[in-house]
Amino acid sequence: MEFIWEWFHQIYDVESLVRFGGLAALTAIVFTETGLLVGFFLPGDSLLVTAGIFAAAGDLDLWTLNIVLSLAAILGDTVGYGIGFKTGPMIFTRENSLFFNRKHLITAKEFYDQYGGFTIFIARFIPILRTFAPVVAGVGNMGYSRFIAYNVFGGIFWVLSMTLAGYFLGRMVPNIQEQIHLVIAIVIFLSLLPGLAKLAREKWKARSSVG
Repeated sequence: MEFIWEWFHQIYDVESLVRFGGLAALTAIVFTETGLLVGFFLPGDSLLVTAGIFAAAGDLDLWTLNIVLSLAAILGDTVGYGIGFKTGPMIFTRENSLFFNRKHLITAKEFYDQYGGFTIFIARFIPILRTFAPVVAGVGNMGYSRFIAYNVFGGIFWVLSMTLAGYFLGRMVPNIQEQIHLVIAIVIFLSLLPGLAKLAREKWKARSSVG
């Protein structure tokens, strides 16, 4: 457990990941979070915003950053779709483990049932959901041409919106890198808001039904 805790600590040291891992680490994390079920815990949003801040300081090339990470995001969702398409509904019977929780898959399915293909776009901006949404689309046999349209648009828009937010923040706020931990904390909080709001609504509905 001590090894796992240390590993998680390193993963969430976003500044060090960007500073020392560079584009290679960013690409691997974006792809893993969006394409592999084990990547649901990775800090995609804060990582992209931080990368944008580093680009503003000249440590990363903004054009290369956006092109490579957009491709990683698109490829990641494509792999997730393939996993869902290949395994089918059987994946919902998979046992829970340290890197898999069936409840996350069910939550993604609920979103998919409600929003259809647009879930692939929405999920880009919601941690955990962005890992499982393409899998659910594959399980549901969503038309691949329709999926790839949402995938490409969503992947590019997600990467651009996050990196450019960090880039312009880095340009406008002097010495922003000295406050980068605060920026990361705010980004993580904002990315968790949709999930927290959904949880609050569910609890409110449960209380109302009891009352």
